[in-house]
Amino acid sequence: MLVGVTACGGGGGSDKASGDDAKASGTPSASASPSPTKPAGPPMLLDTITPQTGTTVGVAMPISVIFTNPVAAKARANVEKHLKVSTSQPVVGAWHWMGDRRADWRPKTYWPSGTKVKIDADMTGVSNGNGRYGVHGYTHTFTIGDDVRADVSVTGHTMKVTRNGQTVRTLSINAGSAQYPTWDGTMAVIDKQEKVHMTSCSVGISCDKGSPNFYDLTLPWDVHLTQSGTYVHYSTGDPNPGSGSARGSHGCVHLSLSDAKWFYGQVKQGDPVTITGSPRGKAPADNGYADFNLSWDQWLTGSASGQQTTTAL
Repeated sequence: MLVGVTACGGGGGSDKASGDDAKASGTPSASASPSPTKPAGPPMLLDTITPQTGTTVGVAMPISVIFTNPVAAKARANVEKHLKVSTSQPVVGAWHWMGDRRADWRPKTYWPSGTKVKIDADMTGVSNGNGRYGVHGYTHTFTIGDDVRADVSVTGHTMKVTRNGQTVRTLSINAGSAQYPTWDGTMAVIDKQEKVHMTSCSVGISCDKGSPNFYDLTLPWDVHLTQSGTYVHYSTGDPNPGSGSARGSHGCVHLSLSDAKWFYGQVKQGDPVTITGSPRGKAPADNGYADFNLSWDQWLTGSASGQQTTTAL
């Protein structure tokens, strides 16, 4: 799971991830005897694999693998070869490197609902190109759930929520102000929390308590979209969002209290929230799980092994 600052606004993305969702049982030993063709040295390990095993996620959720140490460009094709994606129905996709420690696999288009997915990261004996070799494998299985999408119009002050192609509700929203515009583009839900402590200081907006842009609040029904601090949530400073209120946020999408609670109950990790009409531009692909902000051609430029079709599960 990605972790990061908890406030609206802020800058770029982060490759940092933490948690134990990908760590294999047992402690790998760096002192095991190496094969004759491989030098002795510390092991190559994975920090996390997301989604977690047994979860049900949305149609825009990538498989995101975080390595504890950098993987050299010369080793990435071989590493990708050992990151095997299997599915219950054929899906076309590819790996893409977000820097030298994060590799994401996403389908060319959204996952079909109901697809069962397995990622086998067989790292045993695999080199990271920097003197480290994998010592064991990792396996995660997960399921693609209902196709839930939220389409946000910044200029229209609306959010349309659909489930499996059918409109469920259209909600009134406010997005970022001219000074702090919301990211455009598609962002898959990172996670959600019933309450989040948000501060303007944590995202570099203002640490001055006398500033009109200072805030230090704990707010409810928070759906997390970017590492730089974008949420869909309720704000006490904007209790009745919509075109009539003319309020702007510090980059988040505001809903009324009842709508925020309802939306929180509808969405899950990996559901796409697509925002249009903001002048800020699209969120960088690694700013959370904004993988679909890259075109397919752009995605393939970051892949060492290219487009592939999943093997049968």
